[in-house]
Amino acid sequence: MKYMLLIHMNPVIWDGLPERERNEVYSGHATFQQKILDSGEMVTTQALADPSASATVRVRNGRPAVTEGPYADTKEFLAGYYLVDCASRERAVELAGQIPDARYTGIEVRQVVFEADAES
Repeated sequence: MKYMLLIHMNPVIWDGLPERERNEVYSGHATFQQKILDSGEMVTTQALADPSASATVRVRNGRPAVTEGPYADTKEFLAGYYLVDCASRERAVELAGQIPDARYTGIEVRQVVFEADAES
């Protein structure tokens, strides 16, 4: 089964961490990635840009209306994700707990229920 492990970021917490701890998070991702590559559970991972660089598009009266900035004004934002293919929800939760950011913020575990092939 495939699961998205969604990494949420709280910039107040992140900015308050000493540089040493931030570097441990970064290096911890390399270790985690190698672990799930070796186990065959890694599908992909992506880190996302800060939401201040985003745009939100809504269609109104048949025309796109673009708003600069994030979709919602919140303290936390989606910073990235891992897509894993593992045996169970319990395993996905176990993997989420191994993501270094989990020490400081939340990792949301969501099962993938539909997947389209990019080649289609």
